[in-house]
Amino acid sequence: MHRRDFIVLLGGTAIVWPLVARAQQAAIPVIGFIGTETPETYVDRLSAFHQGLKETGFAEGQNVAIEYRWAQDQHDRLPALAADLVRRQVTVIAATGGEPSPQSATGATQTIPIVFTAAGDPVRQGLVASLNRPGGNATGITIFGTATVTKRIQLMYELMPRVTTIAYLMDPNNPNSDPEMRAAQEAAHSLGIELLVLRASNEREIDTAFAIMAQRQVRALIIGSNTFFYGRRAQLFSLAARNGVAMAYYVPEFARAGGLMAYGNNLRDMYRLVGLYVGRILKGEKPADLPVVQSTKYEFVINLKTAKALGLTISPSLIARADEVIG
Repeated sequence: MHRRDFIVLLGGTAIVWPLVARAQQAAIPVIGFIGTETPETYVDRLSAFHQGLKETGFAEGQNVAIEYRWAQDQHDRLPALAADLVRRQVTVIAATGGEPSPQSATGATQTIPIVFTAAGDPVRQGLVASLNRPGGNATGITIFGTATVTKRIQLMYELMPRVTTIAYLMDPNNPNSDPEMRAAQEAAHSLGIELLVLRASNEREIDTAFAIMAQRQVRALIIGSNTFFYGRRAQLFSLAARNGVAMAYYVPEFARAGGLMAYGNNLRDMYRLVGLYVGRILKGEKPADLPVVQSTKYEFVINLKTAKALGLTISPSLIARADEVIG
């Protein structure tokens, strides 16, 4: 090779290399992750999500990038967060936290793949055509609150066998509220007790619900499956302590954060499955062909510190059945 040719070749390489590097960087897929709360409350769930990605061969910062969007417990922000990810042309969207996160994502795009977490029947909600064959651009992981609310009422009745009325707090704006409420009514009726249905979609209405319970002297409360209530857990804990109300919630994290007890799906398992589905989509699979997974791992958590503060004694049989006892 002549010296002149060698210099030209080096010059050509110097020009081409940055273009190649930029092309490789642009080829890295980008996941849009929507969370209904804050990064601090999602620590365990994010760890599980990354574990699912890892099981499919993806690691953030190595061969995949993640754009995070946090609603900060303000659900009215979700449509704008989803629309922003669509504008950024992410490869796939993980719409987590339950309703209305999946609805916000599917309302923003009918082309970008979506993996959601839902707390009800995604077919009835119009998110997918069927559980086995979703058919569109969305699939995900769901929990059916109708099954677990029955168990929570039974556990509450076992904790407080002398109660004649149990209150049930639901969010009327949640599409899953009515089916779960009907299941709660059936469970209460089977035990021969009254179910006092209360509705709240903001902090003022939560205060009103507790005022009604105080007037009716109701001391047992089941919280409906809704991320709105988890975001208001500090208010719920304060009102429960002030009024001597025993509460049961639908995710274990509620009891770990200071609630009395919870029976529901293992969120770490759910978010690992979300990571798995996102990874499979990044590898080329289509949401339309990935069946909606019904999460079947449940946890029963009791907080003895909160029970003591409420003056409640937890029976040995309940403690023996708990997956985790705090205190």
